[in-house]
Amino acid sequence: MKTKKLKLIGLTGPNGAGKGEAAKYFIRKSYEYFSLSDEIREELKRNGLEINRDNLIKKGNELREKFGPDILARRVMNKIKDKAVIDSIRNPAEIEYFRKFKDFILICIDAPVLIRFQRIMKRGRKESVENLYEFIRKEQEEMTNKESAQQLLTCMKMADYTVINDGTIEELHGKLGKILENFKEE
Repeated sequence: MKTKKLKLIGLTGPNGAGKGEAAKYFIRKSYEYFSLSDEIREELKRNGLEINRDNLIKKGNELREKFGPDILARRVMNKIKDKAVIDSIRNPAEIEYFRKFKDFILICIDAPVLIRFQRIMKRGRKESVENLYEFIRKEQEEMTNKESAQQLLTCMKMADYTVINDGTIEELHGKLGKILENFKEE
């Protein structure tokens, strides 16, 4: 295990809640950015597979099954030099791995389901859903209890802070600023 002094902020939460916007806030505060989902995207590219939500879920679960449930966290940790924001944490083993480092906090970003659905429809990514019912059904695939799968609800419950992102970007930034001040004081 590395003994370097790090400040790590993990982000978890459901699709469309605003984790990406939260990450942008921390990037502006000089945090490096890493996404566990980007690790999966790289695997999909290497395997010539389309990058869509179905493939991300499937490949992420395959990687966890083959290399251990904290594989994505271990891969990202090898890239971190100083202080970093780590997006897309979806398995408790990833959280447990990051908690081995003294200065780590986990923030859950959440929002009402209808707001999240409207946001993902505006994104233009391959989300594998076309309506609210499919969105909710797809979200349930991320909330399993299987060790090598996504356990989003469990991760959300493990958060040190929960931010409900149902207002403006400025309001979100204000909530994150308060958390960051507490983190600096620790």
